[in-house]
Amino acid sequence: MLKNFKPKFNRYFNQLTPFQVIVLFYATAVLVSTILISLPFLHKEGVELSFIDSLFTAVSAVSVTGLTVTSTMETFNTPGYFVLMFILQFGGIGVMTLGTFIWLLLGKRIGLKRRELIKTDQNRSTFAGMVKLIKQILLIILLIEMIGAVILSIYFTQYFPTVGDAIVQGMFASVSATTNAGFDITGVSLVMFEDDYFVQFINILLLTLGAIGFPVLIEIKDYLTHNKKSYINFSLFAKLTSITFGALVVVGTILIYLLDRNHFFADKSWHEAFFFSLFQSVTTRNGGLATMDVAEFSAPTLLVICILMFIGASPSSVGGGIRTTTFAICLLSVIAYARGKSSVRVFRREIDPDDIFRSFIVINTAIAITALAVILLNYFEPQFTLVQIMFEACSAFGTTGLSMGITPDLHTAGKIIIICLMFIGRIGIFSFLFIIRGKGIKDNYHYPKESMIIG
Repeated sequence: MLKNFKPKFNRYFNQLTPFQVIVLFYATAVLVSTILISLPFLHKEGVELSFIDSLFTAVSAVSVTGLTVTSTMETFNTPGYFVLMFILQFGGIGVMTLGTFIWLLLGKRIGLKRRELIKTDQNRSTFAGMVKLIKQILLIILLIEMIGAVILSIYFTQYFPTVGDAIVQGMFASVSATTNAGFDITGVSLVMFEDDYFVQFINILLLTLGAIGFPVLIEIKDYLTHNKKSYINFSLFAKLTSITFGALVVVGTILIYLLDRNHFFADKSWHEAFFFSLFQSVTTRNGGLATMDVAEFSAPTLLVICILMFIGASPSSVGGGIRTTTFAICLLSVIAYARGKSSVRVFRREIDPDDIFRSFIVINTAIAITALAVILLNYFEPQFTLVQIMFEACSAFGTTGLSMGITPDLHTAGKIIIICLMFIGRIGIFSFLFIIRGKGIKDNYHYPKESMIIG
């Protein structure tokens, strides 16, 4: 029976598209993580997790979201923290990336099928340099996490009673920030550091490096290590991603301050207002960490944060959402059309029409999914306001992890809806659509074209 199972499984596996395989791998990662998180010896004494709570935590960790139905600090012991850090690595760097690295350590050959999966998981357009890409991503991310852990561990000795506690806190904080996971073991996120601008700055740096995109980090690394820097040309992706990322942070900071200057910031000094606004703007990219209770913001500010979380991080990063390049291409397309242009041009390059089409598909599908989730949550969780539900839904889809505090009080139906949003946000809209699409079919014929009245 076992002899017949393997050939059948291989046949079925080979029939799947790369997108379907990626979804299958992430679903498997969620299943394994759920089992690990459910293990009693990883919990503090007297703590019991229900299946739905274990599943919720597992999906939140694999999708590096950070929304939790229980307190991480009160639920897990020190071994549990390390298991959670391991899951965050898989979720942040990518199942295929970390899995391939383990495959390489075992001395296995990376075949065409696996290269195709890496290409899909990392949103690459070619097969060229897949193994080199994996090694570079791991080297850069692990180096960033190690440096962050050393700095924070040393600095945390003034906050925590023992050196051991400071090291565990520093390691977890660095991994959580770099992977933009949003989990914390302080019990209050970064609220205890609301007046410590050094800790905030280090976290801002780690959050940015994790969310800006692996290709951008690799190009920056190549630029810094190249002898003749004048010969290094940054790609259009790196330029557009970096500028969009920076613009969203700046605009977000300004809007958060202006909308709440007479509310939350009314009694704050200029530097307090600046760091609160800046940190909250950066963390909406995908971080999920917070230096304050976001529920204290006014409704207009919360809606702005919802939009920022919905956009999310950059492609091929640790983040979710529609991604920064999708937002940028759609915005540039609207501007170009309004100016009477027939093509979208930026940095002396023209955007491929297929990428424009794909960008609008991503935005429209994401809006439809999130809107449906908001409607269902409003139906199953009528005790919460619409703003609270929208905030939680956008945070889940953007795999951000910011919360107005309603997640632990969700019923089972509400938790399942948030779980689905987090999972879709992590695998991406295209992977979600390709679950049911199957392999692409080329049209053998076309019908006559006819114009429609639009707008």
